[in-house]
Amino acid sequence: MNTNISKVLVLFSAFAILSCGNAQETLVPAVITFGDSAVDVGNNDYLPTLFKCNFPPYGRDFVNHQPTGRFCNGKLATDITASGKNLLIGANFASGASGYDDKAAILSQAIPLSQQLSYYKEYKTKLAKVAGSKKAASIVKDALYLLSAGNSDFLQNYYVNPILNKVYTPDQYSSILVGVFSNFIKDLYGLGARKIGVTSLPPLGCLPAARTLFGFLQKGCVSRINNDAQGFNKKINSAAVNLQKQLPGLRLVIFDIYKPLYDLVQSPSKFGFVEAGKGCCGTGTVETTSFLCNPHSPGTCRNATQYVFWDSVHPSEAANQVLADALIFQGLALL
Repeated sequence: MNTNISKVLVLFSAFAILSCGNAQETLVPAVITFGDSAVDVGNNDYLPTLFKCNFPPYGRDFVNHQPTGRFCNGKLATDITASGKNLLIGANFASGASGYDDKAAILSQAIPLSQQLSYYKEYKTKLAKVAGSKKAASIVKDALYLLSAGNSDFLQNYYVNPILNKVYTPDQYSSILVGVFSNFIKDLYGLGARKIGVTSLPPLGCLPAARTLFGFLQKGCVSRINNDAQGFNKKINSAAVNLQKQLPGLRLVIFDIYKPLYDLVQSPSKFGFVEAGKGCCGTGTVETTSFLCNPHSPGTCRNATQYVFWDSVHPSEAANQVLADALIFQGLALL
């Protein structure tokens, strides 16, 4: 991220936290977001990376039909959960194609998780200057912190990197990523965070891109990839339990994204969807992000509300609404 742009975003977020609403009406004073394309609201627009989506048809279902840099036809799940009069704007450091593995993020020219943490430190400094150290400390302590990572580590790195997947088994690579996760949480805790929500891996083998690239024309989800995702989720849940024992006052919730999205894919009609095997944009099978989903992509659907997936990796706004409902319920433990 360009340093000057970063400073503008940080200052804007700090002012927004102080000026929006009354403290008595808020559930949390700020929402701070880290991670990947599932929660990136446009940070990649300012990076020389292929993984960006600041052009149509992304964003087409917003009121003004304008792309915002969100990897969706409209709102993300976090837009739906972290909005409204009861929550104030925080800061978003997420970057599409980022994840727990910094090396993979750097190769994609995304903002690695370690750098996102550095931007958060900068945010804290600016917030203290604007709000005063006492008020800033209160905001930092009571803020809700969200982290979404792991998807890119597997789909855009491990499974397509012949060297990496020969050196490490999926289980071994999961352990490495969970180690990074644990260190990130400890660092964030050391910087004052106490309420942290982290998304699990979704059923990666059910994503249209995974089914196309690794399914070898079989019907349904790729079971071995889903098994890898479930293995990772078990490890990160276990690590979360241990972290809460180690770090006094920490509230750490692992949001289960796997089950609600798997249920959508397996029984789309139950939730009002028609198509769960491919995305709306283009062919819906290989347009993972960026230039492969564009105004000239053939076959883009007219009604994205009928599709579980917008492109071949990311859920549609309608599916994000279902996921948001699950996130809200699971997140009550953080409030």
